[in-house]
Amino acid sequence: MKDVLLVVPALDGPSRKAIELAGVEVNCVGSTKLNDIARGEPVAGYDGAIVDATAVNFTDAMNLCRQLRQRERAVSPIVLILDRYQLDELTFREDLFDDFVVAPVDSSELAARLHHRLRRAGHEGSTSLVEEGGLVLNLETYQATIDGRAMDLTYMEYELLRFLATNPQRVFTRETLLNRVWGYEYYGGARTVDVHIRRLRAKLGEENAHLIQTVRSVGYKFGGDREF
Repeated sequence: MKDVLLVVPALDGPSRKAIELAGVEVNCVGSTKLNDIARGEPVAGYDGAIVDATAVNFTDAMNLCRQLRQRERAVSPIVLILDRYQLDELTFREDLFDDFVVAPVDSSELAARLHHRLRRAGHEGSTSLVEEGGLVLNLETYQATIDGRAMDLTYMEYELLRFLATNPQRVFTRETLLNRVWGYEYYGGARTVDVHIRRLRAKLGEENAHLIQTVRSVGYKFGGDREF
């Protein structure tokens, strides 16, 4: 069962990508009021929270962190998103949160911090391994192996492979892959996807290249029988 995180007030592109990488579910609440937060709270409570102090009043964000800590069903871990100029404001407030990242958010950094904090808090979350054929992806360590051998992947190659492998049998257009993997502000052409797919197939090797299949006139999908 996936961990469920409270997000205040909403997810932007990099934060949304970090959530996908971390393999958690979220409940976004556009308010710092506890009544609004409790309204959509899971029966088992929240497994953690991301509070974006760049998108709400800083004092309200800190007060929310304090309330989440002090309520009967305390929320932990709490990860803050801050602007650099807000760092000095954290003095004497270190007990109100567990970790923070500085905007603009790096999705891989935020995902790694969420993984680390959730593990320390004792949350298991969803399975960290994706296995298909000879491929094994470890979503926690960002490692990939093929037939027991480590794959030498660039960051974006891993991200593309991870996205496809965690959405098996789903067909994605090149435009969707650009949007979901490279990010909402990426303006590269669709050829970028084709180049990375070609490199991934080469690194998967002849016996496993079929794991990434071309759907003619549409895009790509992960999984399926070997093509002959």
